[in-house]
Amino acid sequence: MARSQQPMTSEQIAGMLSTNAVVVRRTMAGLRAAGYVQSSKGHNGGWHIACDLTQVTLLDVHRAVGGPHLFAIGADHPNPQCGVERVVNAAIADALAQAQTVLLQRLGTVTLATLADEFDALCTAAALPAGLPTGKRRR
Repeated sequence: MARSQQPMTSEQIAGMLSTNAVVVRRTMAGLRAAGYVQSSKGHNGGWHIACDLTQVTLLDVHRAVGGPHLFAIGADHPNPQCGVERVVNAAIADALAQAQTVLLQRLGTVTLATLADEFDALCTAAALPAGLPTGKRRR
């Protein structure tokens, strides 16, 4: 979206992400509530960036979309009868908590502007085909 000169529809974004437009709209609702994107209705409507990309981090985005679980692993039974399982579950829970802390700290250091710049460099290196959006929208 930072490279697009026009607002992007939920359908366009969904196509790029190989997902459903409903999923995009739900996600964008959280980003809109945080002030990171805006939407416009009607002909030529859609989503566009509404923030300074240098001021928004991946941690901000993570929080705006509801802070979903970072890891899909962990103990199935937090209070099992088996002592061995309890000890193993505690060790896994501790490792996951430490990993989550490190990951969240790292997300807080990566701005959307950094990602946009890295994407621009990747596209330049790959000699992006003509016809793709190339304009930058930064505030």
